Amino acid sequence: MNAGILFAIIIFYFLLLLTVAWKTGKNSNNESFFIGNRNSNWMLVAFGMIGTSLSGVTFVSVPGAVGKDAFGYMQVVLGYMIGYLLIAYVLLPLYYRLQLTSIYGYLKTRMGNLSYKTGAWFFIISRLVGATARLYLVVHILQITILDSFGVPFWVSTLIILVMIILYTFEGGVKTIVWTDTLQTTCMLLGLVICTVYLLQHMHMGVGESLDAMREKGLSRIFNTDVSSSGYFIKQILAGMFITLSMTGIDQEMMQKSISVTNLKDSRKNMVSLAFIMVVVIGLFLYLGGLLHLYAGQENLTARGDALFPDVAIHHMPAYISIIFIVALISALFPSADGAMTALTSSFCIDIAGLQRRTDMAEPEKKKFRQKVHLLVALSFLILVMVFYWINDNSMIGIILKLAGYTYGPLLGLFAFGIFTKRRPDDRLVPIVCFIAPVICFLIDYYQAALFGDFKIGLELILINAALTFIGLLIISKPVADLSQLEQDSVH
Repeated sequence: MNAGILFAIIIFYFLLLLTVAWKTGKNSNNESFFIGNRNSNWMLVAFGMIGTSLSGVTFVSVPGAVGKDAFGYMQVVLGYMIGYLLIAYVLLPLYYRLQLTSIYGYLKTRMGNLSYKTGAWFFIISRLVGATARLYLVVHILQITILDSFGVPFWVSTLIILVMIILYTFEGGVKTIVWTDTLQTTCMLLGLVICTVYLLQHMHMGVGESLDAMREKGLSRIFNTDVSSSGYFIKQILAGMFITLSMTGIDQEMMQKSISVTNLKDSRKNMVSLAFIMVVVIGLFLYLGGLLHLYAGQENLTARGDALFPDVAIHHMPAYISIIFIVALISALFPSADGAMTALTSSFCIDIAGLQRRTDMAEPEKKKFRQKVHLLVALSFLILVMVFYWINDNSMIGIILKLAGYTYGPLLGLFAFGIFTKRRPDDRLVPIVCFIAPVICFLIDYYQAALFGDFKIGLELILINAALTFIGLLIISKPVADLSQLEQDSVH
């Protein structure tokens, strides 16, 4: 497929996003940027959150990992579904009751100012690392398929894409992203379906026949029953549940969209719908992965892992499929990157800088401050994408989930402690506990062979991290007589 044509398609797609941003960003202010004026349609938010939750990593890495792990990722997805339901019925009522703009405001109410700042910083680090890892994967694919032929260096490619994202999120923020994510999720899912149908037709297979072929090659196995394995199904389901609670339920990016919905009832509909839709959509990605590996076997292709889907789509499919793949890929890229940049800007402005409480700044000054932070966040993205470029790992989904165990674990422990106990920790010691817990987890992970023998710890590292944080908070805490009064004081 001609690289110039693919590049032209990317430019056209970006202009379409700019048009949507211009329409939705009119007369926007900081309230629009942070929470969309609490006027978002729950159906649009639910549909758009599919794209944000999946990202380019799911689009490329999940199908590519089928060759190694078969359909084992579905174990994690079942945990995701449980996690979404817990968010809908435990966390969302809390956020709406406290009328939060930043969900980390709950930590200030419940534990104190240092706990609040600690939670916000852990979110910033977690989302910054996770979002840039996702961004790296997609930029890398665009680089080798299109931009290398123009002689564009990788760092320039990354900078151009970040500038594109800045341009359409600079004014509207969440108000714009709710609509752009809906457009992008539509394109991504159409790409998934069209590529799946093409492969079935090309290999002259029906769905049942293809599943039989996958079963024969061991590609369709879901449940791992080896207790010692890091992929044991109970470990994976628990890990999926806690990853969702962490990377969605206590993640400002994801909750920023959910609390932008007008009321709790509609926001809960959004989350419950997402729980079931994600199982179906990721099931389709795994099925596509099985088809790609069957195709690779027929054609004797050597590409594996993250490289498999791009190689098949660009070099072994008709031109129109290559175009659909590129559009779907960039549609998977933008929702994860634009939402992360917006959420990081919001969290820094609200939680770290206390922008909403500043009485010494007029509204235009606050807007300029927020825009400067947005540009600094984009610069941080550029630096971290280059770090991942130098690391150059073959499967980014494994890296992202591993990193989540370290960075989201303390956040999960903080929220769990606040919700399930009637104790208040010594606010001064909370940052120390939240720092020590991931350090201990790193040592456990590094020396696990010596500590546990054949028993392997995998994604459930996030649960261990959260538990260590929870125990540390118990040690430094004392009972509180009336927690409800703390919440009432914070609202008023």
